[in-house]
Amino acid sequence: MLTRKQNDLLRFIHERLKESGVPPSFDEMKDALDLRSKSGIHRLIMALEERGFIRRLPNRARALEVLRLPESATPASPRGRFEPAVIEGDLGKVRRPVAPVAADAPDVVSIPVMGRIAAGTPISAIQSRTHTIPVSPDLLAAGDHFALEVRGDSMVEAGILDNDTVIIRRQDSADSGDIVVALIDDEEATLKRLRRKGAAVALEAANPAYETRIFGPDRVRIQGKLVSLIRRY
Repeated sequence: MLTRKQNDLLRFIHERLKESGVPPSFDEMKDALDLRSKSGIHRLIMALEERGFIRRLPNRARALEVLRLPESATPASPRGRFEPAVIEGDLGKVRRPVAPVAADAPDVVSIPVMGRIAAGTPISAIQSRTHTIPVSPDLLAAGDHFALEVRGDSMVEAGILDNDTVIIRRQDSADSGDIVVALIDDEEATLKRLRRKGAAVALEAANPAYETRIFGPDRVRIQGKLVSLIRRY
């Protein structure tokens, strides 16, 4: 038997996974249950895990899987091993994941993978094209696109995990709040949320373990904006 709060949290996680394929953040869970702190969410998650309703996936921050629901006591619908999700703007609005895309599927678009992008400790600038991946047009916006493999955990609270592949629309400007590929001093490429602070540019992580980095406008060049994400399990 689950308490009301445990049941409410389980259903909230289940519905979010069904809708987007991405678990809610602890802040979203806290707000949904009208709790004052995230420590209450931690206790509820531990209780649900102990009772066999959810499982925390190893080595992935914020990664949860719903195993069963209380009334049926049967496994929840399994998630695919390959789950692309369309992201609009700042990951706050994510459409339902679509089916895997075969390379020979009609209307498929080949997107070049341009190496790795840091969502954590900055790495060297974006590399040259390494290979291509087939992507459904549903995952793309208007314009030219490229893909990058994510390394690091600084964007986990935005639903972007280590080893995800992000689809980026090429553009040299972005609005405050957009998640962008930023090139710092023509040397470091990183995936962060862009914030305008007067004349300065702030690159904001989505993980409290990382500090926001602030630069003069001449030190940061926008390379593109996040439009979608592909996750492999």
